[in-house]
Order: sequence, then C-alpha cells, then structure tokens
Amino acid sequence: MADYILAIDQGTTSSRAIIFDKKGSIIATGQKEHEQILPKAGWVEHDASEIWRNVQEVIGLALSRADLTRHDIAAVGITNQRETAVVWDKTTGKPVYNAIVWQDTRTQEIVDRLAADGGVDRFKPIVGLPLATYFSGTKIAWILENVDGAREKAEAGDLVFGTTDSWVLWNLTGGTDGGVHATDVTNASRTLFMDLETLEWRDDILEVFGVPRSMMPEIRSSSEVYGAAESSSLLRETPIAGILGDQQAATFGQAAFQTGESKNTYGTGCFLIFNTGEEIVHSKNGLLTTVGYKLGDQPTHYALEGSIAVTGSLIQWLRDQLGIISSAPEVEELADKVEDNGGVYIVPAFSGLFAPYWRADARGAIVGLTRYANKNHIARAALEAVAFQTRDVLDAVNADAGVDLTELKVDGGMVANDALMQFQADVLGVPVVRPVVAETTALGAAYAAGLAVGFWSGLDDLSANWQEDRRWEPSMDGAERDRQLRLWRKAVTKSMDWVDEDVK
Repeated sequence: MADYILAIDQGTTSSRAIIFDKKGSIIATGQKEHEQILPKAGWVEHDASEIWRNVQEVIGLALSRADLTRHDIAAVGITNQRETAVVWDKTTGKPVYNAIVWQDTRTQEIVDRLAADGGVDRFKPIVGLPLATYFSGTKIAWILENVDGAREKAEAGDLVFGTTDSWVLWNLTGGTDGGVHATDVTNASRTLFMDLETLEWRDDILEVFGVPRSMMPEIRSSSEVYGAAESSSLLRETPIAGILGDQQAATFGQAAFQTGESKNTYGTGCFLIFNTGEEIVHSKNGLLTTVGYKLGDQPTHYALEGSIAVTGSLIQWLRDQLGIISSAPEVEELADKVEDNGGVYIVPAFSGLFAPYWRADARGAIVGLTRYANKNHIARAALEAVAFQTRDVLDAVNADAGVDLTELKVDGGMVANDALMQFQADVLGVPVVRPVVAETTALGAAYAAGLAVGFWSGLDDLSANWQEDRRWEPSMDGAERDRQLRLWRKAVTKSMDWVDEDVK
C-alpha cells in the first residue's frame, strides 16, 4: 500500500523533495542549493543541467531519510519557479543556454520593442499580464535572437521550451527517450502566450514574439497523470500526477480553494494570491490576472496576483553582497537590537519594481540615512521593506476585489521570523496567520498529485488538514501606521526614474 506522496519543489535558490502523509504532515525532506549565475548587472541565470542533477539527488535523500522506496509513493507532484525559461535540444537533452531566471531584466529592449505597438498592456486583455521582463515569453525570444544557431534549430523543430516544471517532467519521464513535454495551466499562464479563456497557446502572439509553436509544451490541467517516472529513476513507474506553479501551489496548500480566499508567500520574492473563483477579473490597480488551479476536467479557477520581486533575496543580499550578516536568521537578531528603523527605508528595486507599480526604470535605494544609522537599523529596514511591499499589494487587491481582506494567511521561509510577522500585522492592520505546515508550496503540489490518483477524495479532505499554528494581531497605533506608510511611499518614489539610456 502506497501511503505517501512525494513533491518536487524546484525553487529559485534550491531544489527540494518532500514526502507527505495523508494528513499533510512532512515525513522527510531532501534539499540542495544550486548556483546563482550573475554574468552582468540585471542578468540572473541557472544551470538547468545542475538543477536536474540536484532534483535526482534530493529525491534519493528524501526517500532514504524516510526509509521508503518507490513502492511507498502513490504519486509525485511538481511545483516550480514559474517564469524561469529553459530552452533545450530535444534530440540531445542539452539546454542551448542557461535557464534565464524570472528576476532577470535583460529583455527590457524586447519589451520596449513589443510595447511600441499598443503599449505594455497590448496583450493583457487576453493573457492577463503586462509586457514585462518578468515573464518567460521575452526570455525565449532573447535566446532565439542571441544564441548562435538557436533560431535555425527551433524552426527545424529541434528545440523545445519549458519552465522548470516542464524540464523536470521531461527528464523524469524519459528525456530523449519518450519524455513528456507538458506544463499545467498555472505555469502556462505566466508565459504571455496563453489565452486565459481557452487555455490554449495563441498563435498570433507567438508569431509576434517570433517563437515557433513547435517549441511549446502541451497545456494540461494541474491535477492529472502526465506520465510515469522512467525505468532508471528511483521512482520508476510512479505516476507524475500534479503540477502547479509555486505561488498557486502555496495557495492550494493553504486550502484557499474558494472565491475570496488568499495567501501571501514569503520566499525569494513575495507573492499574494487572491482567489476570484471561476471569474476572470482584470485588475485596474497593477495586479496580474492568472490561473489559480484546474483539477482535471473541472472548471478553471482564476486569481489576482501581486508579485514582489525582492523579499527573501534582500536578506541574501545583506549576507552575500554586503556581509552585514553571515546567516539569514541573524537579520532578526540585529533588528531586535533597535526599537525602530532609525528613519531608514530600503526599497529593494534590484529588478525594477513589480506590483503594483511595474516600473522597470526603478533601482534599489536606501534613504533616510544619517550618522545615527547603523547595521541594526539597516537590518530592520530590510525586514520592514518586505512588509511595506506586501501592504502596497494588499491595497491593490482590496481595490480590485471591492472588499477588504480580514486576515492574511502566510507561508514560506520568512514566516519563521517573528519580528517580520508582527510588523506585517501592524502595517496591514489585520491579523496574520501561519499554518502548522509552513511548506505549503510543496504541500500544494502533493495535494494536486494525490487528488489525481485518489489518495485524497476531494477538497474537503484537504481543508480538514489545515491547522493554525500562530496568529499575530496588529498592535501599532493607527497614526503611527499612517506615518510609516507615508514615509515608505516617499522612499518608493526616490527609486524611480533611475534607469535611462546610459544607466542599466
């Protein structure tokens, strides 16, 4: 009897395999970081081959730590960094270029070129997204335009594209020997190429981008059997039965299945998703319209999303680039040494500003510095920047939805930081709630896979698994909250209009 589900979580900084039981509890985890390749300012790449090697390794780690074999695993779910683009030769299995990561901004010239005819919202009524470097469509175009021989191979039908879920699925199911080339609706909705209503690739948009249709994976639901692990895998013959982009997976793992429910994930970036049910809601306040999930043949559920580029990676920057801390938990220790931010505000617009501003010309700024400020104030300002950016996005969600959120479910690595969670509740003015299982991204992928094979009978089973771990109530005075928000928004304006023709 197979009593467990294994989830592969292919993230921005690491790949993990997590094994869950029927109650949604974690049994074992394997994790391995991959290299962050930064060739130029604004360029962020990953070695897709390294990612696949790491995925294989973490599967083995999780199975060995749990003392389980493939016979104990009912199904495998995949979740992934969504907009990161991999283009590979299907005849050799080799990527033609490093994976271009969702944070990468090199494609701004392509964005500008496409926006010259119709503006950045040129395709938004169809795909729900503005033209931006964030999404994978411009990354594919860049590879075809800049990698020697790529255009010719693509037009000959030898090259294929996928976000990292497709890359893992293709390799796991056989690669060059019959690998399944597919993705799910949530990842497809992040390319700039999928029609939100039909859930199909738009040939006219692909043509504008210069991307051959033959490169694109088949679009499937988020919960169905796509194929089985190939014979040389530790998981051989185990069905691969769930795929959800990481933020949609976290929403699913939070059991936010119904219209009006939402969550915020604190990872490399920060992503707030608001479930709009079966209705496609087009934002008037800088949010993205995206697919929330689709279970087999059931109706598609849509969502509004506020995407923040830099949150957890701001803490990594303090560690790796500035050397202010030697490990991520130290940021809370430093922040706790001061009563406030000392007037310091950090706007981490390393890749421009995402929701709700969408300003590619913005760059990171530290403002309000005086001789009084020290590294403790900078650490505190970094944590507060995460909370302030979330408030900006939540204001946009409230405006679009027409109803104010009454509490915020949270997950991701940074929710272990009590100082951040308390400040988040303070600047939102609503309670912040953390579940018992904070690894909701992997859990959501496990849920999607388990539903497809009957491991769980339905959404009610999953809702019953959700349990509250901790709740933070707002304690900041309203006048102080307003003052802090005013200063934050002033700081945001100082980060804008920085990039021009001779500044990248």
